Amino acid sequence: MDHSLAALERLFARLPQDNPCWRYQPDPDWPSPCEGDGRWQPVKRDPPGLFTDLEKALELALHPSVKAYYGHYFMEHLKVRHQRGEVLLLGAWNQADFERLQENLIGHVLMKRRLKQPITLFIACTDDEDLLLSIDNESGAVVLEPVGQEAREVLAPSLAEFLDNLSASEA
Repeated sequence: MDHSLAALERLFARLPQDNPCWRYQPDPDWPSPCEGDGRWQPVKRDPPGLFTDLEKALELALHPSVKAYYGHYFMEHLKVRHQRGEVLLLGAWNQADFERLQENLIGHVLMKRRLKQPITLFIACTDDEDLLLSIDNESGAVVLEPVGQEAREVLAPSLAEFLDNLSASEA
């Protein structure tokens, strides 16, 4: 059983509501169910977003933690702190963003295949634009990955463990 969804919900619950991570800039051309009065809130999707077409196109079953993470909530990118530094967790702001996210994941997987590297799926950015945090599709581990290269380091054996070790960002 994948525990990523519960870990994501625990992360949302432990981040203080007055933390800057909840602020966003409204864009009338890019509405979201997450929008509030100067702050955003994660909105649970019912039913969850599906990855059926992506998996069929790639002939690849996505790791359950990837589907749990991206499929169950609309959310703004969320700046949080990992023991190694600031991390920007990626999310889908609305349905159009969810579809664009899937297109980007397809491009990422195709690049990994072309480079003959293990398949990973990105979930976050770091302060270094050349480093991503990704989920290893085989093991489910969260890895530090230079763009276009194989993962360098395992940060957590699972997405749930990774999310449970995040805290509020200071900025």
